[in-house]
Amino acid sequence: MPASLMPKATAVWLVENTALTFDQIADFCGLHPLEVQAIADGEVAIQMQGLDPVANGQTTAEEILLRLRQPIKDRAHCARNFCRSDRRAEFL
Repeated sequence: MPASLMPKATAVWLVENTALTFDQIADFCGLHPLEVQAIADGEVAIQMQGLDPVANGQTTAEEILLRLRQPIKDRAHCARNFCRSDRRAEFL
């Protein structure tokens, strides 16, 4: 499974602009959930410019909205089933 482009910058954007869980963001970016939490807490990637994964073709806005509409109890399961192909995210 290919890694996301600039994973920390992508995680910064997802933390700032979505309500995805740390697990979902970590799975998409190839980071550990605690690293995503540290980004959210401002302990890592301080002053890093976020990279929009929709603008660079890693995922679509519809796929992000689909994850947000899912009940919270189901989100952890879906984070594990989040994969990328052809530099575009697809949720299984």
